[in-house]
Amino acid sequence: MRMGLSVALRAMGLIMVSAVLFTTYNTVTLIVSPLDESRGTKFSDNEDLPNVVSPILGEQKKLLQQNNDGLHLQTRKRRLFHVAVTASDTPYNRWQCRIMYYWYRQYRDGPHSEMGGFTRILHSGRPDHLMKEIPTFIAEELPQGMDQGYVVLNRPWAFVQWLQIATFEEEYIMMAEPDHIFVKPLPNLATDELPAAFQFSYIQPLKHEKIVRKYFPEEMGPISRIDSIGNSPAIIKKSQLELIAPTWMNISLYMKNDIEADEAFGWVLEMYAYAIASSIHGVKHVLRKDFMVQPPWDLEVAEKYIIHYTYGCDYTMQVRAYCKPLSEMLISYHSGLFF
Repeated sequence: MRMGLSVALRAMGLIMVSAVLFTTYNTVTLIVSPLDESRGTKFSDNEDLPNVVSPILGEQKKLLQQNNDGLHLQTRKRRLFHVAVTASDTPYNRWQCRIMYYWYRQYRDGPHSEMGGFTRILHSGRPDHLMKEIPTFIAEELPQGMDQGYVVLNRPWAFVQWLQIATFEEEYIMMAEPDHIFVKPLPNLATDELPAAFQFSYIQPLKHEKIVRKYFPEEMGPISRIDSIGNSPAIIKKSQLELIAPTWMNISLYMKNDIEADEAFGWVLEMYAYAIASSIHGVKHVLRKDFMVQPPWDLEVAEKYIIHYTYGCDYTMQVRAYCKPLSEMLISYHSGLFF
């Protein structure tokens, strides 16, 4: 009888121990497994974290994001980039450049910033009064009539001229535009081998394959090699841009005289030209959607670095101004006057 009781007690003990071990294993797995998986996972901006482990995963997500922008600066040498913005001498462009340069100066020396020097590439061919305020390089305009009213054609031509004689310490260049406003210190988003650029949803090389093949023939590879980008914003090595810029300029000019390409690409023609020129030279870009926001399509800045205010105001059926998010973004990040 006693032996039977002893065996029963031992059996119950084993069952209890097994139950405890099983519960412990499941609990540890619940917490640890998502962390192990997250090491190779790119979290989406809107990903919902499980309630049970959200504090832990939230911290892991934060670390992953920091490793992609700022935290890595603590463990490697800073890779400064030179900010280059192309502009005309119109009053509106001058106003934009003053705003852009002001916020560049505010964040240039901020935490994790790798922003170096600054140059306004003025493609009007003549000096203006902002040269005393903003470091400026004067580029010659295209010959009269060559841009056919599409002033953006001067951008690649201006970069070609600037790169031929420019002397600056930084190994990298950030190509920017006057309607960019920095809202936080910007690290170098490029890798040692690949430049970084914003991904534009409306740059669709595959959709226009017939036209694109005129400039990127089949022997160069599939259309998928062409990134959905423009030249700006982008951070790229000077040596890479020196290769791309002349091709970018030539393709832009050819496309403007190609009726089919001009009608299909319109005001983003020069962006397609840059994307194609990059692929011709075998340069792929890291696509960074976190580079900037574009109100009214984006309603908050979140973790982005730049506000791009290119779109005009519109209204909803409730007569709410769609340009309002821009003012809200600026107010939430900045205070005081621009000038």
